[in-house]
Amino acid sequence: MTDRTDGHEEEVLARIAEGLVYTESEAAFQAPLRRTDEIFEYNRTPPSETEKRRSLLVAIFGSVGERTVLLPPFHAGFGSNVHIGDDFFGNVNLTFVDDVEIRIGHGVMIAPSVTLTTTGHPVHPSRRTDFARFSEPIVIEDKVWIGSNAVLLPGVRIGYGSVIGAGSVVSRSIPPMSVALGVPCRVVRPITDEDLTARTAGHQGAGEPKSP
Repeated sequence: MTDRTDGHEEEVLARIAEGLVYTESEAAFQAPLRRTDEIFEYNRTPPSETEKRRSLLVAIFGSVGERTVLLPPFHAGFGSNVHIGDDFFGNVNLTFVDDVEIRIGHGVMIAPSVTLTTTGHPVHPSRRTDFARFSEPIVIEDKVWIGSNAVLLPGVRIGYGSVIGAGSVVSRSIPPMSVALGVPCRVVRPITDEDLTARTAGHQGAGEPKSP
């Protein structure tokens, strides 16, 4: 019985890794990886209890770097599938839909009410029985800034140093050192040495977008 169970789990994990459709029942064996109680506890821990907050973050995430700031409340489907580097700042209402891995580099800043979702659902309703879904990992490289209310969809990668404008829906990967915004999110210009002395993304003229 154990061998059959292990074989089933391996088959489901292989399908998940390939980005294929799987159901809630099929993935139920992953329930022990959810850190829902610890997330609940973190969100009600007073700001003055810094050591307790840190210990909870270590318990919640797959890995977490030094000097991490994550303002509550935040939400995660698992928490254990999230990996965060050093010098991270996450503002309030950050949501991780982490059915598979979300990897965040060093020096990343995320504004309020951002959603990082590794999971989507089939378009045809007959394929959504038992909450059927597919999942693809998200990668956010070092020094990225993500503006308020942005949504990152399954499988995207945000390149080093890039800026994602507020309210953007990112459905495709963004190259390094780019300003990108919109629905769908598109690159509007590179980040250059001119930005070393500018305050906003729109320093080149009136036709440029406002800062995220």
